[in-house]
Amino acid sequence: MIKDTKISEKILDLVEKTSPETVEKLIEQTMLDLGISKEMVIEYIIELDNQGKLKFSNPPESVPTKLDAYLLSTHAAWFWIIITLSIATAITVFTITEKAFPYVYIRYVLGSIFVLFLPGFSLIKTLFPTKEIDNIERTALSIGMSLALVPLVGLLLNYTPWGIRLMPITISLLTLTIILTVTGLIREYQENMSD
Repeated sequence: MIKDTKISEKILDLVEKTSPETVEKLIEQTMLDLGISKEMVIEYIIELDNQGKLKFSNPPESVPTKLDAYLLSTHAAWFWIIITLSIATAITVFTITEKAFPYVYIRYVLGSIFVLFLPGFSLIKTLFPTKEIDNIERTALSIGMSLALVPLVGLLLNYTPWGIRLMPITISLLTLTIILTVTGLIREYQENMSD
C-alpha cells in the first residue's frame, strides 16, 4: 500500500486537468510535474486503478475507410451473420423435407428466426444504422417489423402468378432480407465515414 496520498491526489488532479490520451502520456507528465521515477509513478497509477479511482478504457477501434476493408472488419460481423442465417435457412427449407425427423427441427429453428427476426432486423439496421437505439430496442423493433413485413410480402405474393407457396415466400423473404441487409451495411459505412 502506498502511503503518500499527496502524490496520489496530484496524479488524480493531473488526470482531471490534462486528460492524457494514453497511460504512457500520463506517466511522462507525472514524471515531469512531480520529479519522481517512472517505476514509482507506475506503482501509484496501479494503486489508484486498484482502488477504482482511475478508470482506463481501450481506444476506440478505427473504422476502415474502404468498403471492402469494412466488410472484413468486426464492424460488419452482423452483416455476415444475417446473410449466413438467411442463406442457411433457404438451403434447409429446400433440402430438408418434413419427414427427415431429427433434421427438420433445424429447419424449424432457422425458419422461425428467418420469419420472425431477420427481415425486421435488416429494416431497423437500414433505418438506424449506428447506435441511435440500444440492443433491447433494436431486438423488439426487429421482431415487430418482421411481424409487419412478412404479411405484406405474403399479400403482395397473393396478387402474383406464383401465389402464396413455400418457394415464392422463401425466395421473396430471402431477397428482401438481403437487399435490406446490404442497404443497412452501406448506410452504416457511410455514417461511420461521416463521423
